[in-house]
Amino acid sequence: MAIFLTGQSRVIVQGITGSEGRRHGARMLAAGTKVVGGTNPRKAGQLIDLDGSEVPVFGTVADAMAETGADVSVVFVPPAGTKDAVIEAIDARIPLVIVITEGIPVHDTAVFWAYACANGNATRIVGPNCPGIASPGKSNAGIIPADITTEGRIGLVSKSGTLTYQMMYELRDIGFSTAVGIGGDPVIGTTHIDCLRAFADDPETDAIVMIGEIGGDAEERAASFIERNVAKPVVAYVAGFTAPEGKTMGHAGAIISGSAGTAQAKKEALEKVGVRVGRTPSGAARLVREIVQSH
Repeated sequence: MAIFLTGQSRVIVQGITGSEGRRHGARMLAAGTKVVGGTNPRKAGQLIDLDGSEVPVFGTVADAMAETGADVSVVFVPPAGTKDAVIEAIDARIPLVIVITEGIPVHDTAVFWAYACANGNATRIVGPNCPGIASPGKSNAGIIPADITTEGRIGLVSKSGTLTYQMMYELRDIGFSTAVGIGGDPVIGTTHIDCLRAFADDPETDAIVMIGEIGGDAEERAASFIERNVAKPVVAYVAGFTAPEGKTMGHAGAIISGSAGTAQAKKEALEKVGVRVGRTPSGAARLVREIVQSH
């Protein structure tokens, strides 16, 4: 089992003929992902070489789905074109769109997220500004390195790409069912709570790691959800314990005001509902290890 992305997922790359789409398309293929095609309206009908494997280029997401049975799209489209690319995928009713692109105007993200809602949420959006989803041993869609961890029974949801990689590497001997990088922009599609719900329902995920960061109240809302709905052990790390007040740190959404949105406030909210919180990524990894070994 895995959440959102499985060994049966059939993946297309929107923007496959660009340098990033081509490079990461080849890397996904090498990781065993079923990359079945890509889109570029100006190059429809061509084949593109991904390190020795040729995949077809289609004019639209709908065409790619009709020809290949694709059910996942990974978006490597420049920021100015991302809104139209995601709306096209929503119109095609593809089940999952993973938006890697960084620097998308927040208004554009709000528009395509609202468009997905208005269309019945038939398309799950992950991102934007995220590393994607990896289900080790099954499929890898995005930019998460495929060789840093193993298949196992930990679920990971993270706002930070870099901390996703670190946690996967530190717990590589235990392994992961799925790691989901949800992105750190102020407006994102899939949230911590969406992933917590899916991991709670996944019979092959035994423990959950949640990585958050300063700014907003996503982690506090996740704590409320965990208290009511998650029986599995949850370990968290909140990036930004040393961040100065009133400064945007890293992600566009990571800004604190007074005590609201601070790492300490988030830590207290999570610990209040039984989540163990590490003060460093390595500290959080040690807590996960203790939980796994005690079971």
